[in-house]
Amino acid sequence: MRAQLERDFERFKRELPRDFPAHVRDTYRIDLGARYLGHPLPHPIGKGSGQLSLSQEQLESDRVAGLAFVVLKTVIAEDPEGIRSMGAWAIHETRMKVERRVSEGGREGWTVTWKGRGWDRSFEDYLALVRTAADLTRARELVAVPSVKYHLPRLDEPFRAAEYEHTTGLLALAWGGARLSLEKDFSPTLAGDELADEQARILRWLREVPDQIRRSVSDGAVRLALKLMNARFDDAFQLEMLTAAASADALVVFNRLWDPVSGVAFGGHDLSERNCRVLRQVRTEGHALPPLTGSGNVCSGRMILEYARLGCESVQLHTFFQLPLSEYPATQGSRSQRALHALIFHPTDGLIAGLLDLEQQGSIERKAGELRFLDLQRSNMNHDADAN
Repeated sequence: MRAQLERDFERFKRELPRDFPAHVRDTYRIDLGARYLGHPLPHPIGKGSGQLSLSQEQLESDRVAGLAFVVLKTVIAEDPEGIRSMGAWAIHETRMKVERRVSEGGREGWTVTWKGRGWDRSFEDYLALVRTAADLTRARELVAVPSVKYHLPRLDEPFRAAEYEHTTGLLALAWGGARLSLEKDFSPTLAGDELADEQARILRWLREVPDQIRRSVSDGAVRLALKLMNARFDDAFQLEMLTAAASADALVVFNRLWDPVSGVAFGGHDLSERNCRVLRQVRTEGHALPPLTGSGNVCSGRMILEYARLGCESVQLHTFFQLPLSEYPATQGSRSQRALHALIFHPTDGLIAGLLDLEQQGSIERKAGELRFLDLQRSNMNHDADAN
């Protein structure tokens, strides 16, 4: 299998098979099947919300590349009069800056910075994109879901129910007859805003926002993921945020870190180290949480496995799709295809190599002759339960 992996890595530099999960299953007897927000996925790798998911052309490119899921650019909620309480986040994107970043521990990674925030086009344009996303999802060609930033009140304020009802209702109509899949974005720029400078206020949002959204759709027919920010507080508060958000259907953990000096969010190894440290504490203390999706410095298959062993059923990434072409081992294809090639097939740092190593170490076992990605998450949960 190791020799075959070396051959596949070299062969697929020129062209990644569209149905590479089937190839992996046939060749290595590894089932890469994963989940995001209850949707079954052929593999665990998806694209997080941002400027790489704001057009039908980008969705089509990612469908062809073989991504498992995509979260659309975050739209800013509005009421029936078009008033947006979070309108300050509808900032036009500036040019992205992809650069190396050295962590506090001296590890070199990558980060992307830009000044833009949410969707800055019309709401009607966004609804058209949601209709395309819904069609792709129903056809099981690519799970693609909208992302929203809603009104977030101060402690002495009520939620603006009209904004929630109007925005969620129109998204549900655009999505069609099925249960709406939706991600609520607690963005890293929010972490840097004065709105998020009180812990009690943040915890209130996490407890009450899911119910506000569900009440906006008849019969509460929403699958809701909360993408949680890294707040400007300690790890203990990150744990409080997780438990406060437990009524969501899924949690995305965690968004980028906030640099108050430069006024931008950033990633790299500082981000993944904090995220994983908090998730390890979650496992140690045995908190009951909704299904998790990992996010933050997903730069190798081994990082995907790190998140999986801490309870994540899938991962979403953004920076790794924007590296200079010279950083990818593949020589042909879109950035999404080149990223998938490295994340899956790299002979030392890829997902297949990592799973084979974990099998050799006894951390995961074959069932009916197969290794299963989701068994890694379950087996580690069971191991933690036995340890406790």
